[in-house]
Amino acid sequence: MPVTRSRRTALSTSAAALTLALGVALAEPAYAGEQPSNTQGSNTEHSGGSNDTGIYAAARIQYSGSVAKSGGTGNVTSSDVNWTPPPCWYAPYLGAEDFKKKMSADIENAASTPGMTGHAGAAIGETKRHYEDEFGWTDNPGYKDYNVEKDGEGMFWAGVENPNEPDVLKRSACNNLPFWVDNGEAPPPRYEEAITPEILAALAYQHMQLPDTEVSLAPEETTKVNLPTWAWLDKAVFDEVRATAALNVPGFALQATTTAKPVSLTLEPGTEDAETYPASGECTINADGSIGEPYAKGKADKTPPCGITYLRSSGDGTYDLQATITWDITWTGTGGAGGDLPDGTFGNDQAVTVQEIQAINR
Repeated sequence: MPVTRSRRTALSTSAAALTLALGVALAEPAYAGEQPSNTQGSNTEHSGGSNDTGIYAAARIQYSGSVAKSGGTGNVTSSDVNWTPPPCWYAPYLGAEDFKKKMSADIENAASTPGMTGHAGAAIGETKRHYEDEFGWTDNPGYKDYNVEKDGEGMFWAGVENPNEPDVLKRSACNNLPFWVDNGEAPPPRYEEAITPEILAALAYQHMQLPDTEVSLAPEETTKVNLPTWAWLDKAVFDEVRATAALNVPGFALQATTTAKPVSLTLEPGTEDAETYPASGECTINADGSIGEPYAKGKADKTPPCGITYLRSSGDGTYDLQATITWDITWTGTGGAGGDLPDGTFGNDQAVTVQEIQAINR
């Protein structure tokens, strides 16, 4: 029977009609292990569990390294305001036997739901035919009896929501019906959001937890008007950070490691009545991996390579000095893949008291 436009439209809208019934676009975070430090930690973003055959009931992304606890977002802010982590993706979901049990039951439940008539009812019927009677079209063939004769040779893939994406429309955009992928094969090119090492790298970026780094100051907390305040970071507290995201299911495995390397420190005095050194306020990294130069006796009359001079007293309050570190972000992944991601930034506020210099008249 030829596939008419109306049948194709009905099938293409089936996923939307069955969203609530199927429940396949989920990624509920779960955390395993202790609170991660700068170099060690792990958590898992997943939906479902596994059965006694060893086939996972849904895609699981395992995070390790310097990552946020409980599947939450990390503290890195992208310097590119137009860049965002993926809101959703397609990933391995269920083996054929497990998929048949779940999908057939969900279809029957949806068909018996009050109000499922007209276009919605037609969509449900076409979805059933798609998985039972091979109804489809050239670039999206159907499946006979849910592909059970190929159980163990591949998996059905489905949309997975990024639980950290605030926009529900973007999060639920991967709503195509689940599709089959043989073990060791790549998903069809039309599924542009299918999981890749680059997507995993972006997710590792989103979950990366950079260390809280307090800039050393001299004078430390209280300085004087027109007195240069030196700022620096030692190499020992300023190392690169790594976060890894990995996906492992039978017949399919990917991973990517995202690395953040510190490159500069930007000082914002918290008031316009100040001068920064250098004038841009951006202190670049030194050859030994440090930033700035520690203050020492005899340097009081010198200009610091990295620092601030406040020109007005903070009165009874303080100025909020913001020290923001810029990190160069790169990634490597399965198959030798790799590249650059937008620079990341993370800053801390430090309260600085600025006093007038008291002169004694004789």
